[in-house]
Amino acid sequence: MANITDWRTSTRTQGQGQCVEVGFGADCVGVRDTKNRAAGHITVAPQRWHDFVRGLKHGCFDS
Repeated sequence: MANITDWRTSTRTQGQGQCVEVGFGADCVGVRDTKNRAAGHITVAPQRWHDFVRGLKHGCFDS
């Protein structure tokens, strides 16, 4: 697995632990479940993560 550091949980979680965490590595971004960290994480290229976040901000995934 990639060496991911600086894991962050959304501030919108408000301590409920029902969210995902995002961590950043040298050449990838990791995403994992806060309720099951031991299961590992998935990694994506930084540009893909940036595109995903941009899509969220612009409502591209809203129903």
